Amino acid sequence: MFNITPVILCGGSGTRLWPLSRTGFPKQFLCLTASQSLFQQATQRLVNLSNANIQVTAPTIVTGEDHRFLAFEQLREINIELGSALLEPVGRNTAPALTLAALAALESGNDPILIVTPADQTIANPTAFTISMQQAIPEAATGTIVILGITPDRPETGYGYIQTAKVDPNKNEVITVKRFVEKPNVATAQTYLDEGGYYWNAGMFVLKASVWIQTLGQFRPDILKATRTAWEQSKTDGQFIRPGKNEFSSIPAESIDYAVMEKCPYSNFPIKMVPLAAGWNDLGAWDAVWNVSLKDENGNVYHGDVLTHNSHNTLVQATSRLVSLVGVKDLIVIETPDAVLVADKTHSQDVKHIVHTLNQQQREEHTLHRKVHRPWGWYDSIDEGKRFKVKRIQVKPKASLSLQKHYHRAEHWVVVKGTAEIICDDKTILLTENQSTYIPLGGIHRLTNPGTIPLEIIEIQSGSYLGEDDIVRFKDNYGRDDK
Repeated sequence: MFNITPVILCGGSGTRLWPLSRTGFPKQFLCLTASQSLFQQATQRLVNLSNANIQVTAPTIVTGEDHRFLAFEQLREINIELGSALLEPVGRNTAPALTLAALAALESGNDPILIVTPADQTIANPTAFTISMQQAIPEAATGTIVILGITPDRPETGYGYIQTAKVDPNKNEVITVKRFVEKPNVATAQTYLDEGGYYWNAGMFVLKASVWIQTLGQFRPDILKATRTAWEQSKTDGQFIRPGKNEFSSIPAESIDYAVMEKCPYSNFPIKMVPLAAGWNDLGAWDAVWNVSLKDENGNVYHGDVLTHNSHNTLVQATSRLVSLVGVKDLIVIETPDAVLVADKTHSQDVKHIVHTLNQQQREEHTLHRKVHRPWGWYDSIDEGKRFKVKRIQVKPKASLSLQKHYHRAEHWVVVKGTAEIICDDKTILLTENQSTYIPLGGIHRLTNPGTIPLEIIEIQSGSYLGEDDIVRFKDNYGRDDK
């Protein structure tokens, strides 16, 4: 019996698929090619590996503090139990992230095989993925590091490559890795395809937890030592584990590939590769989303309320209104309530320049959508002017916002669906549909949904400052207390 712990690397800054992806809602949580998000698909693929010889435990995810409840909620939606969530206080690339997962796995006294995968990839053929993983797992059980290599179908310049020993392509073999190759130019990439024995590096690894610790200790003892120190200062909040913030911030930022994998072919640590021909794509830009999506007879891909005439090879994502195209081709059009992107498909990688400018100007469109998800539900900022803001707020059944106050704004609440339990200073009231209340500036208040259906309210804020940081929390069910 092989004991498997899935490790889902669930970081990401949310820049390459802007404006649908944001820093606060990165691409792994988007439903781009199916009814499930990329994160849900990645987790489901690993959970589905269970059979008579493979026991898969609840997954470990490594993510940031801001994304923990997004991940938790999306796992709940697909009925997958979370093992633990390791919350990075800052991004330090994938080597420290995997080290946290390995230390957590070894702390239980076991030495499971870790299947490590990014959360933001798509696989068109899950059956082929399962077959390749079932081939990799027994090899990893022997102490070998196994990497999955994508069978290339074009001279791609955006991926790193893995060079392997030449083998009979008709044999189902685990192949020895000779070296890793940086992203090539077009001519070099074509040479790799012509020669054979080269595969794209997908960043998916299968290895025992102890093997990762041993190899990292050999090649980057500084990263191992610093991550151990951060782990020793961890604090646990249910399934959320937070390493020491100051200690983690001092860890050198490095990828799994640079820290360990690229050094293994020249060492005593065995590293092998299993080919994966499963329709893999990392959806690195909007043109990649178009490539893997189902197209109509004119090569168009549409999501949402879209009307077109005489248009070809376009991708349109309409999330909140009608989008119409006439007589265009090779365009990317992404519509959200607060931002619209129009790009030539061949320049979709350049979206990062827009995101960079938004970041420099400290605009909210870089970080958040108009509709913002919270652990208790969501809010949608539907209107705003000088000294006022209007929000639509939904609260999940039995959920509560924090007990809080504001220094600079008062609020009017109107219930439009469900039942609200409201604490304001020394009073507690129940409101139902079409009833309202007033929260004065400085009033200590809390909104709770005591019912079994979602609660929706319209909130009208008024005051001199309406920023989200004008909140002082006294009690919070989600570990966000200020007092």
